Amino acid sequence: MTDNERVSVEIEGPIAVVTLTRADKLNALDFAMFDALVAAGRRLKREKSVRAVILRGDGRAFCAGLDFAGVGKQPRRMLTSFIRLPWRSTNRFQEVCWVWRELPMPVIAVIHGVCYGGGLQIALGADFRIAAPDADLSVMEAKWGLIPDMTGSVTLTELLPLDLAKRLAMTGEHFDGARALELGLVSEVAEDPLAAARELAQKLAEFSPDAVAATKRVLDGAWHAKPGKAFRIERGLQFRLLRGTNHKLARKAGAAHALPDYQDRA
Repeated sequence: MTDNERVSVEIEGPIAVVTLTRADKLNALDFAMFDALVAAGRRLKREKSVRAVILRGDGRAFCAGLDFAGVGKQPRRMLTSFIRLPWRSTNRFQEVCWVWRELPMPVIAVIHGVCYGGGLQIALGADFRIAAPDADLSVMEAKWGLIPDMTGSVTLTELLPLDLAKRLAMTGEHFDGARALELGLVSEVAEDPLAAARELAQKLAEFSPDAVAATKRVLDGAWHAKPGKAFRIERGLQFRLLRGTNHKLARKAGAAHALPDYQDRA
């Protein structure tokens, strides 16, 4: 387990739980939170024993979005955070959300209380989102005369029709978990979203971690790709899986009508 003043990471067997721990500020995003979230994501990328990640907020909320008062005290850093490093496609703000997409294992965001602006974009970077029925969500940037610039231009339009994505981003309207499910922004609504996330994480952990990681990679990479590119991704990943130990374990266990004891992700 690792902890700092903004984020804790607890590894419970094959499942990692990442918790935003700024509960007194509804887990609002300041530079310390940005750094801690990116560091947590990069650390988990190296944890081959972890098969699923749960991303949640401590206290009464998932994340209230950007802490304008906090980041406003560091105007120079605010400006430099917009700079994209030559070897990455993201700047610092975008990396906070995209780091979860780049993890090989699936990520489940648990949404309760408020989930605004940058907080919503972090949740959209996860593979699955489970929300409480009374969660309060908003693409809040419109309220401040801004646009969703923390990868929302990609993640919103992956999940929504273009006209609906424009409406939510232009108006900043609020909607609850049930409405978010109707819109397609969340995967599931549950009275206890953390318990539901743990159940899903445990289910995912029962399957080959190599196959789960490859499935995430092929579907993320091919979702909006032309068929030729999609088929290339399929071929390459399947070839590697067929040669891998976990595929052999799955076949052996299947022949014996037993449950496979998978190795850590290759």
